[in-house]
Amino acid sequence: MTEFVTLEHGRIACDVAGDGPLVVLSHGMGTWRQDFRHLVAPLVAAGYRVVNADMRGHGESTLGWPSVTGKSAISRTDVAHDLLGVIRHFGGPAVIVGHSLSGGSATIAAAEAPQEVSAIVEINPFTLKYDVDFGGLLTIRRYRRGMLELVGTQSLSSPRLWFRYLGGVAYPTAPADQEGYLLGLRNLLRQPGRWDEFMKTGKTTPADAHARVAEVRCPALVIMGSADPDYAHPEAEGRRIVAALAPGLGRVAMVDDAGHYPHAQFPDRVAALLIPFLDRHTTRDAAGSISN
Repeated sequence: MTEFVTLEHGRIACDVAGDGPLVVLSHGMGTWRQDFRHLVAPLVAAGYRVVNADMRGHGESTLGWPSVTGKSAISRTDVAHDLLGVIRHFGGPAVIVGHSLSGGSATIAAAEAPQEVSAIVEINPFTLKYDVDFGGLLTIRRYRRGMLELVGTQSLSSPRLWFRYLGGVAYPTAPADQEGYLLGLRNLLRQPGRWDEFMKTGKTTPADAHARVAEVRCPALVIMGSADPDYAHPEAEGRRIVAALAPGLGRVAMVDDAGHYPHAQFPDRVAALLIPFLDRHTTRDAAGSISN
């Protein structure tokens, strides 16, 4: 049952399940909250209250939000502010689990409201400014193919290239329900205004998250798929993010053979990394209940 969180400029759609400390899941650009469909149940079973939220303009969230950039765009800062609004609505603090663009948003939220964000998990995130690895384009096929399809998606506004990316290199192996998931996403992105909202995510860069990463003061886990086509060297990118954090706050965990969506491709492996991290950064009160 979809719930809606009403913020100043629109409504965020989300699913809510479980009891315990609050964990907010936030997907990346061009998809929706169903990206986390296989991760919610393990988190609930581990004793967490899970809010799985649609990004502004995506899924069932409303369209046409104004951006802090002053342009028709969706930035990491925009999404961070939405996530903080969701946390306040459900009663934080919370751990934010952000994928891709939302990884950078988790960084900004943690820097901006440390009292409301107790820890962050970034899955294959775009958190730091980056340059195209031209050597990688020549020597690493998955990276070359991924870059061609992603750049083509944005520059040509091409649904065909976006679904080529999602139907292939982004998922080196696909979950059993992938065909139905992609069909549902196609139908969603055909709705009036939805594709245009996705295109707004390409009008900003990770510069805003890059500028705030050194301000983070909570623990951070960076999970990278070893076969992520968005980076020539995924583990090196994860380590670069950890190095940008204050010393001792972050660590990198790799998911072998995973592409850009390890939480959908290998949810059991991601849960095995995520739940111990959550357990370490939550506490039980005298009554035995869990809190952040």
